[in-house]
Amino acid sequence: MSQTSYREIALQGLWKNNPGLVQLLGLCPLLAVTGSVVNALGLGIATMLVLAGSNLAVSLIRNAVSDAVRLPAFVMIIAAFTTCTELLMQAFTFELYQILGIFIPLIVTNCVILGRADAFASKNSPLPATMDGFMMGSGFLLVLLAIGSIREIIGSGTFLANMHLLFGETARGWQVNVFGENYRGFLVAILPPGAFLVAGLLIALKNIIDARIQKHLAARQSQEPKANRRVRTTGQIA
Repeated sequence: MSQTSYREIALQGLWKNNPGLVQLLGLCPLLAVTGSVVNALGLGIATMLVLAGSNLAVSLIRNAVSDAVRLPAFVMIIAAFTTCTELLMQAFTFELYQILGIFIPLIVTNCVILGRADAFASKNSPLPATMDGFMMGSGFLLVLLAIGSIREIIGSGTFLANMHLLFGETARGWQVNVFGENYRGFLVAILPPGAFLVAGLLIALKNIIDARIQKHLAARQSQEPKANRRVRTTGQIA
């Protein structure tokens, strides 16, 4: 696969076909646990690891699995990687694992992972499949971080709170009180309705940016001089 194709894979995952803003897949965990940056980051990293690992495994067995058992095999692979991720979180970030709760095992049912396994990984070689899983997971992670950051800042008035749950005691002092220590918070931003509002605003913002990009490209193409065409005549002119 050429370098341009890898660039296209990155653009598809991060922007053009972003799972959270375009495909609108995996909305249940995306809206449920993004009340803070640390929760969003923990779930996003776990999802990205499962996506990249499952895409790699599916690509490796794509020619050895028949159509009759293809989807069950894909689900088993995704469940295996989810279990490994869950055990790693229990070992190293147990408190964060308890906060995220059921949403870590529910990664198995995330439509993004099964969709990429069936639509891309099962039809491509291991390296592009892994790249696709990593970029789709990164796009999902960035959306989680954006929603988590906005909700935490508006809802609690803090930023990077409780990061020690993910990065250890060295991150305990990373918290920033954006509006001061006397900020009472905005409860709606932390509740599920706040997640829907923030997600909707991000989707609208992306659509506005895409529309402006398309308008700019169209204007640029209209200003480009048309290439001169050489007309060849044959025969004698009386």
